[in-house]
Amino acid sequence: MFRNVAAILAHLAGLLQGKKAGASSLTRRLHQTVTMAKQLQARRLNGIEKNPWVEFNKLTYEYETVNLGQGFPDFAPPDFALEAFQRAASEDIMLFQYTKAFGYPPLKNILAGFFGKLLGQEIDPLKNVLVTVGAYGALFTAFQALVDKGDEVIIIEPYFDCYEPMTLMAGGHPVFVSLKLKSSQDQELDSSSSWQLDPTELASKFTSRTKALILNTPNNPLGKVFSKAELELVANLCQQHDVLCISDEVYQWLVFDGKQHISIASLPGMWERTLTIGSAGKTFSVTGWKVGWVLGPDHLMKHLKTVHQNSIFHCPTQPQAAVAWSFEREQQHFGKPSSYFVQLPQTTQHKRDHMIKSLQSVGLRPIISQGSYFLIADISDFKNKMPNLPGDADEAYDRRFVKWMIKNKGLAAIPCSVFCSEPHQKHFDHYIRFCFIKDDATLQAMDEKLQKWKAELTP
Repeated sequence: MFRNVAAILAHLAGLLQGKKAGASSLTRRLHQTVTMAKQLQARRLNGIEKNPWVEFNKLTYEYETVNLGQGFPDFAPPDFALEAFQRAASEDIMLFQYTKAFGYPPLKNILAGFFGKLLGQEIDPLKNVLVTVGAYGALFTAFQALVDKGDEVIIIEPYFDCYEPMTLMAGGHPVFVSLKLKSSQDQELDSSSSWQLDPTELASKFTSRTKALILNTPNNPLGKVFSKAELELVANLCQQHDVLCISDEVYQWLVFDGKQHISIASLPGMWERTLTIGSAGKTFSVTGWKVGWVLGPDHLMKHLKTVHQNSIFHCPTQPQAAVAWSFEREQQHFGKPSSYFVQLPQTTQHKRDHMIKSLQSVGLRPIISQGSYFLIADISDFKNKMPNLPGDADEAYDRRFVKWMIKNKGLAAIPCSVFCSEPHQKHFDHYIRFCFIKDDATLQAMDEKLQKWKAELTP
């Protein structure tokens, strides 16, 4: 009857003539109706509303499930970290108040000194260090500060799943390059080191619009630790094309089998174009503290500080103090058997090996992780034997498999396709990710579920 809002308004105006009583109320309601018809969601959120963590975490808690999906330790942090937090909560009443906007000064000082030696740089705590709300906050601040509309950001996949939406929210355009599996016939199981960049393909992704490349080593979800040769390939291309590197190194202390973590900022010519991101949560097994940091040159850091001061302003003081004291303790023990950075990877490697052996018992094929909290497992045999799992046929197989495993086997994992761009998900839909940094009781519960599964497979 009415072709547009103007016609509706004209009709209502006619009805209201001579009826002053109640007219203002009706007009107000009409205005509210028209207002609510406007799009409330900012355009920067288009296409990124769905979050796989919400869906799979919900399923995990609905069923009697051993949670091997989410990446967090379910055991107590080291005693010195607990004592540091208790001290922060009780000794100095000023730790209940604001601290400096860009970080609690003692924490910035210890981060500058500790990582300055590792990176071979003179790091100024005032200019080169920013404390953030976890590494997540560091990443978001970096993207908002440095990525502009139309800028291209190279993302190596599989990737930690926030990289793509953070690029899009900043107005950037994600460009994906996949690690390729080069299987070895000499070993029973593949290693995460078997996943490699194709140098020619990587080089082809750099254009005049490329602003940044994001690197994650050790990688989540693969557990790949990039070698020096691979980092030099990335570094040379970044310098050749004048591209920034955002280096996510939150798992740098969790490296196994004698592998070595190398920060790309330590390579010649890279400090001036690299942001190095770290996490106290992963460093000291205290993910709930949500303390992260960014290290980098002043000409980049000043832009991150602008974003930080106009969004977060500053982070909670007490966890920062506890992290500062924890680093001071580690500085005294660094490189010694008593160092937590020595003990944690040793303990975690045993947990990794335990999980690998257990997963193999039911026909899963784990990829041996070199680092991080995670390993992925190949489910190709199940895909061949059980191609028609319940669920939407258009849904990636690994997603359907994880839902089936949660509901029927009581084990939770994360499908690897969520760590990939949509066009490439089909290349990764036969892998699922497990977290092995779990308490021995959790791993025992996993064993019991897998033993039951194995019995069901036996004719």
